[in-house]
Amino acid sequence: MSTANETIEREDRNSSQEQTATAATSVEPPHAVAAANVDTPAQVPRGRGTVGILCAVALVAVIAWGLHVRAASEASVTQATQAAAVLSVNVVHPVEGSKADDLALPGSVQAFTDTPIYSRTNGYLKKWYFDIGAHVHKGDLLAEIETPEIDQQLDQSRAELERMQANADLAGVTSNRWQALLAKHAVSQQEADQTRANYIAAQAAVDASRANVRRLEQLQSYERIIAPFDGVITARNTDIGDLIDAGSGSSNPRELFHMDATHKLRVYVAVPEVYSDSIHDGDSAMLTQDSNPDKKIPGTIVRNANAIDHATRTLNVEVDVDNAKGVLRPGAYVFAHFQLPAIGNTVTIPSNALLFRAEGLRVGVVRGDRVELVPVTIGHDFGNSVEITSGLTVADEVILDPSDSLAGGEQVQPQAVPARGRS
Repeated sequence: MSTANETIEREDRNSSQEQTATAATSVEPPHAVAAANVDTPAQVPRGRGTVGILCAVALVAVIAWGLHVRAASEASVTQATQAAAVLSVNVVHPVEGSKADDLALPGSVQAFTDTPIYSRTNGYLKKWYFDIGAHVHKGDLLAEIETPEIDQQLDQSRAELERMQANADLAGVTSNRWQALLAKHAVSQQEADQTRANYIAAQAAVDASRANVRRLEQLQSYERIIAPFDGVITARNTDIGDLIDAGSGSSNPRELFHMDATHKLRVYVAVPEVYSDSIHDGDSAMLTQDSNPDKKIPGTIVRNANAIDHATRTLNVEVDVDNAKGVLRPGAYVFAHFQLPAIGNTVTIPSNALLFRAEGLRVGVVRGDRVELVPVTIGHDFGNSVEITSGLTVADEVILDPSDSLAGGEQVQPQAVPARGRS
């Protein structure tokens, strides 16, 4: 109770003091009030002064930070504006060499030996042993022919040879006897010479009959069709029971088989006259074909015609290819790649890097951060790229898709383009 009473009394006292101060304020002049405030500074609470100072410091800090942020933003905008004012260009480095160094020309593949096989005797086909696609070796029996007429003629010729041989033996004995009688002067020289001549004639008849037997035996051996070399049967144009005509010069010859030697192939290429001086015997060549473009087959230039064809103005060149693995087939269409000697320090650039100006052909090159318009000379035009024979090196940075307003000395910002992104 005493505490509550003390609190009430304190509140009444404070209220009375406030009323007194209010009354004094209304009565006393302003300068008296100011003097009273100055004379009694200790009456201001200490906590309120500290808070005011802190607020003032915070306000100054906020203002300073705002000014700093604004200045930084203005600097960033200025820098971005200056950067945007510099032209950004895509650049690439020229590629050393040229596609013109690789001359690709179509070629026709032929077997090293390509032979039709005919019969050398008349008869009927008795049997064949190999069909198309078969790999055969020299001396293999391909087919047999029945030749009854040749067999009969051979038997007759052999009998005739025996008769001739018997006559020659008799003539020899007679001649020897007459020579003995001539030594005894029992016969004349004329008669002895006559018997001697008869013996020589009989010997000649024997030789002729023996030659005829050998001829018929040779014809009889043609009953067996033999492979003349190692190769592949590419055609079989006969069958069992077919009538076979001898020789290939008849009006309607029958080609029994066709053989190709494929272990080594010839590729004939027509080289344009402008490149003929760059082709030399012994140089290497590389073959490709559309059916397997990633496969490269090495070959060697073995000979050329040493003459330009009047109709096509080309040089016929033969490239030999080792085909032991059977990669190529006779009759295939291939491309022969010849490596031509490089012409000076040539480079290749994309076609969209060229500038056509009144003063001539130019290429924009970045050196430092400035543009330099360099005059160039084109060697070959490959469509999406061009060969440059002078004016550029592989170290230059060439501008892609330059604008028509691009000027020398202009400041630019180069950006390298990867190889797959080049035009």
